[in-house]
Amino acid sequence: MADVVVEQHGVPVLVCDAEGARIATEQDALDHLIGSAFQNPDVVAVAVPTARFDDRFFDLSTGLAGAIMQKFVTYRLRLVIVGDLSPHLRSGTALRDLVREANRGPHVWFLPDLAALTARLALEAPHARG
Repeated sequence: MADVVVEQHGVPVLVCDAEGARIATEQDALDHLIGSAFQNPDVVAVAVPTARFDDRFFDLSTGLAGAIMQKFVTYRLRLVIVGDLSPHLRSGTALRDLVREANRGPHVWFLPDLAALTARLALEAPHARG
């Protein structure tokens, strides 16, 4: 499957293929994620499978996750990391804390699957705000 733009509750989301280019550096994120999102100017969120990220992304001591997340904020794109984080969460509490805090905010979400993304966006839809 190639990267595809889908609309979820009025939000255009670039859903990235798990088999796409590996994200091992900040430049990789710019080239392969943000660059792809900007090819469709309506995209406001990028959903990236955990498999695309180098393991260093999940080791917060490397600074890679923070740098990539900041790029998304700077370019006003929401980053959604989709998939099983349990192998990475075993190594300590820092990542667990980051996931919890990020999921409380509007810019970066860590979700188990695309169905969870659809549900989360449904909560933000204008009709859901009442």
